[in-house]
Amino acid sequence: MAETARKPLIPPILGEKILLHSCCAPCSGEIMEAIAFSGIPLTVLFYNPNIYPESEYQLRKQEAARFAVKMSIPFVDLDYDPDAWTKKTHGLEQEQERGKRCDICFSMRLERTAQYAVENNFRIFATSLGISRWKDIQQVYKCGATAASRYPGLIFWDYNWRKQGGAERKEQITKRENFYRQNYCGCSFSMKMTLPPQGIPSNLS
Repeated sequence: MAETARKPLIPPILGEKILLHSCCAPCSGEIMEAIAFSGIPLTVLFYNPNIYPESEYQLRKQEAARFAVKMSIPFVDLDYDPDAWTKKTHGLEQEQERGKRCDICFSMRLERTAQYAVENNFRIFATSLGISRWKDIQQVYKCGATAASRYPGLIFWDYNWRKQGGAERKEQITKRENFYRQNYCGCSFSMKMTLPPQGIPSNLS
């Protein structure tokens, strides 16, 4: 099946480079291709301290990096810091998906992305988090806008990557590239809520 046709994107500021926060290859692949197709300079940043366990983190990072290398896109690997994420979300262990814990999780990752953007002369940043139908896109983008507001002149690009065929191309690219495709969001809590009991490591029970 041919991939759904795309149209060039118009970024918030013409001629500016974009910093894209990637949560995983299946979600960021379409966005990377869309931005590159539009002739917009792009750098991909991987910062996801929520991902559990570390083997899962490494696998998702490697897949995102593999695709970035294939497309000749610079890839920034920030430190894996699960202890910081655990401290931030302490007391919210019983929250359901899309609740307060997700607010903190999105904010932590996007605030770090915004900080890196300012430190490295990016005026625009975006995230792949909102392309997944399992995420509340308004929740994600509210966190992104708040992160950007801390730095004068920084813009969070709240483009809806699901539209204009984006959701379909996301699936097509994932199959074409044979990406590793995870079956839970990332943190240990989402793992418990998503996987059957036999799929949960014993140290999570």
